[in-house]
Amino acid sequence: MSEEQTPADTVPRTGPADRVDPGDRGVAPVLPDLGLRGTARWVWRQLTSMRVALMLLMTLAVVSVPGSVFPQRPQDPASVARFLRNNPVGGRWLDRLGFFDVYGSVWFSAVYLLLFLSLVGCILPRLWLHVTAFRARPPRAPRRFERFEVHTEIVTDASPQEVLASATRALRGGAARLRGFRVDLGTEPDGARTLAAERGSLRESGNILFHLALLGLLVAIASGQLLHYRGQAIVVEGRGFANSPSDYDTFETGTAFRQGSLVPFSLTLDRFDAEFDAASKPTTFQADVTLREADGSTRTDYILVNRPLDAGGAKVYLQGNGYAPQVTVRDAAGNVAFAGAVPFLPKDASYRSEGVIKVPDVTSGDQIGLVGSLLPTAVAEGGGFFSAYPQPGNPLLVLQVWRGDLGLDTGIPQNVYQLDSAAMTQVKGADAAPVTLLVEEGATVELPDGLGTVSFDALPRFAAFDLRYDPSLPWAASFAGCALLGLALSLFTPRRRLWLRVRAGEGEHAGRTVVAGAALARTDDAGLAAELDRVLDAVGPQDEGQDRWTSAI
Repeated sequence: MSEEQTPADTVPRTGPADRVDPGDRGVAPVLPDLGLRGTARWVWRQLTSMRVALMLLMTLAVVSVPGSVFPQRPQDPASVARFLRNNPVGGRWLDRLGFFDVYGSVWFSAVYLLLFLSLVGCILPRLWLHVTAFRARPPRAPRRFERFEVHTEIVTDASPQEVLASATRALRGGAARLRGFRVDLGTEPDGARTLAAERGSLRESGNILFHLALLGLLVAIASGQLLHYRGQAIVVEGRGFANSPSDYDTFETGTAFRQGSLVPFSLTLDRFDAEFDAASKPTTFQADVTLREADGSTRTDYILVNRPLDAGGAKVYLQGNGYAPQVTVRDAAGNVAFAGAVPFLPKDASYRSEGVIKVPDVTSGDQIGLVGSLLPTAVAEGGGFFSAYPQPGNPLLVLQVWRGDLGLDTGIPQNVYQLDSAAMTQVKGADAAPVTLLVEEGATVELPDGLGTVSFDALPRFAAFDLRYDPSLPWAASFAGCALLGLALSLFTPRRRLWLRVRAGEGEHAGRTVVAGAALARTDDAGLAAELDRVLDAVGPQDEGQDRWTSAI
């Protein structure tokens, strides 16, 4: 060995199986190669850890945020189209990444599935261990009871057999507050009889039930998103709609929805009643409807705000209401270009409502758009008008006139309550101010520039109905209830172990029975000492004034 060579340098380092001198701190340990199987096992253990499950749950909440920030195509395609038109570059990339359909995107589904797998991997091993522990015998009595904080020793006149029988009956259900113990009797080598009892398995059962219910809740919600459908329809008094996608104003479905699953029925709004107090606060909203079932039967019913109607396996909710002025617009040639009820959306407590009357079918000339407000009880003040009460007392339409191209033939969905004025011009008077028309109920007013006339014929009400079908709701409610039950069991079920050692007395206690007892809880338990006392109260007569409980502290 040369002077430059140290003993550590003579140790061969050819592989992980070779020994390395423990004193050589300059040699890095060589770790074994995990391999494909070991790597997969490591990834699975990381995925099924509680830490990763919590991280995935937080990630799911984070990736849900874009769904409330950006308009979603299944719910509001018109807003998505408008966003893409206003943001052609950024909107295109957001669309490619799925930000306009967050809950149906690949990345949201990936997080959802990973969370599902993580929960499955967390629950199944714990379930197996819990079943094994539940079937196992309670742990045998320790040798030294004085090591426990809660322990005692008494002397009784009952025989050892009577003591064990009485304690077993009490623990297994002789007293209502002691039920739930699993009891195991044994005999020690010195002849002493022992009793080991354990309760609180429901604590872990509740924990597992909570996680299983959470897993079921995820499955139910995912199934509901696949199979659900939802439609909204605004219906004017005397009219109705059928349970068909073409009859709804908006209609959204899950990816697994099939149109053949729709149960055919039709609903007609016979009358809508609204009552208000003197301060314009609503007291009653009631929609009287006629429902025609698939078998041809007909029944009348009513819908309140908190009382939906069951129809075709779905629930029909009363979502809103307002007025739909009945108007007739004639063009310059005197032909009826538009006739019908147009819903105006309420904007305040007095039901000042805003809306748009679009008149595309003009015989000659430009199309017409009438934009303005409906005042149910119009009152003039300061050169303007306002509505003093939500009920119709002096209905008045306040309209401004636009002419040009309504843009209805572009193929881009439009909001029926807004006017696309990109290709239109507002009609103005000689003073260059916009022309404002005041149309009372039953009156006819000339449109400016010889465009024709507009008549305010009547003021019926409308009701906005929201139909929802989600077969997962009963399952989701059941799993939510199970989750609450499991959480209550895991929080309020005490985990306790109790032991008794029974032997024949000696010396001054000859002919009697000495009973030593100890109790242990998983966590701080103020009722542990009282639990042991209740068991000892059931074993038989005892000496007066005995010290029933001692503490090691």
